[in-house]
Amino acid sequence: MQQPTLIAIIGPTAVGKTAVAIRMASRMGGEIISADSRQMYRQMDIGTAKPTPDERAAAVHHLIDIRNPDEAFSLADYQDLALASIASCVSRGRVPLLVGGTGQYLAAVLEGWQIPRVPPQPELRAELEREAAECGSGALHARLAEVDPVAAAQIAPNNLRRVIRALEVYAVSGEPISAQQTRVSPPYHIRTIWLSREREEIYRRADQRVDAMVAGGLADEVAGLRVRGYGWELPAMSSLGYIQLRPYLEGAASLEACVERLKFDTHSFIRRQDAWFRRLPNLEVWTPGMGEWQDG
Repeated sequence: MQQPTLIAIIGPTAVGKTAVAIRMASRMGGEIISADSRQMYRQMDIGTAKPTPDERAAAVHHLIDIRNPDEAFSLADYQDLALASIASCVSRGRVPLLVGGTGQYLAAVLEGWQIPRVPPQPELRAELEREAAECGSGALHARLAEVDPVAAAQIAPNNLRRVIRALEVYAVSGEPISAQQTRVSPPYHIRTIWLSREREEIYRRADQRVDAMVAGGLADEVAGLRVRGYGWELPAMSSLGYIQLRPYLEGAASLEACVERLKFDTHSFIRRQDAWFRRLPNLEVWTPGMGEWQDG
């Protein structure tokens, strides 16, 4: 029996994924499943570059606006919802299009990660965060190396969130997180379309997007989230496009300086995205003018 097709449309920030996905969804009878770790949050529209109302009307979109900024949301949660959305599309004869640039989300679905089902442990996390503040993140990384050297070799010492998660999984389950992260091939014929442009062109487009966000009211959006009680410590608020505005909103820097920082950090993020994309299965590299990408 032929496996149903799952098409992933991936690429760095500002490359043009949304336009290609909508065009393919229209032509193929498809529905778009977001693989963006920030577009899931309600009230965070400008800084996440969510599809516009017109774009969302042009194609069915899944996994957008499904959580409040202060609600916990794990990689396992995303995988479960994405796989359910994909199965729903297939059952209705629709083509699932997995679209986004969050590397872990894409890999979890396309590589069939078996993710440890250990729920967040707020008290343990707070304790580990206090220890990191007092002794440095390197101390936690050294502890991880003792209990799970495989995970420690794969996680940078300064990636505190992932170090804490690995220690959390070990503390709760008694097993190294690396031993629980096996992979099972998904039951789909996967096509992974990597949209690619010249690096300087990507940077230029990303900078233009940042300028458009600022002109569209990004500072007001971030300020409004703070007024509603969402703290900077939340993963949603510490994400790209939001945390960079903190010095401005606290009177410690000009808006222009914060915008420049956002552009710099966006460029860094784009470079990190490439490292994730290279590992994904069945890659097809598209440049403007190829396939459905006629607007480059």
